[in-house]
Order: sequence, then C-alpha cells, then structure tokens
Amino acid sequence: MTERGVSHTTFVIERSYPASPARVFAAWTDGAAREIWMDDPDYKSDGSKYELDFRVGGHERFSGLTPGGGTYRYEGVIYDIVPDQRIVYSYEMYDGQDLGSVSLATVELVAESSGTKLTYTEQGAFLDGIEKPEDREQLGWMFDNFGKYLASQAGQ
Repeated sequence: MTERGVSHTTFVIERSYPASPARVFAAWTDGAAREIWMDDPDYKSDGSKYELDFRVGGHERFSGLTPGGGTYRYEGVIYDIVPDQRIVYSYEMYDGQDLGSVSLATVELVAESSGTKLTYTEQGAFLDGIEKPEDREQLGWMFDNFGKYLASQAGQ
C-alpha cells in the first residue's frame, strides 16, 4: 500500500511584460494562445482535445503523455474573473488515475509604465508523494514562453 501524506506549498512568480493589461489578459484567456505558450516539449499529446470554457464556473482540461511514457491529466475550474485585472482558478493534476495535487492559482495584472506586471500565486496540496512541490515551483519556463508569445503577437 502507498504511504499516505500531503505536502503544502505556496509560491509566487512575477514577470513584467511590455504589453497592456488587456493584451496580457487576452493572451492568458484565449484557448488557442494557451495551447501555444503552455506547451512543454517534454510532454507529448495523447490525442485528446484541449478544452477551455473561460467563464466563471467554466473549466479547462487537457491530458497527455509524460517524458517517461505515463499519462497525466489536468482538470481546472474558474472561480473569479475581473477582466484585465484578475483570474482565480483551481486545478487538479492526475498521474494516470491517481490524484497527485490540488492547487488554487491567482493571476493578478497591474499596469506599469512599461506594460504589465503579472503576479502568479499558487497554493498547492501535493498528495502521497505522487508530485513534489519543488517540481511545480519550476513553472518559470511557462511564463518565459508567455512573454515570447506576447512578443510574437506585438503589432498584430
């Protein structure tokens, strides 16, 4: 039997982007854009379709194959939307059929003279050693991808 336990963590990632809060918000909330900037080349498609229903009470879902060949699944629910300012959502991560973590995430957007400051705060419960908090805290690559996506869309 698997040893039962839970680890908790809270972490914050901050980035500034040379784009208006409206552009940053639009890129964060558009499903086609998210499929681009959230892409991690180490993880592969399992053939399932990405889903995003961006509204309060809406959901986000995707799944795929891990670098080791296992399966994973993401199931998210949106709780709060303040256009161009804030998004609050929760999500569950599964390793195969096993629930590995449950997180609450907040995205805050603040206008700066050079664009927008994005602050991402995540509070997570990591279950039974399936996932480790220190692995999740390595999400910086995603925010770097987000900046590259915004730059690629400048002037469009």
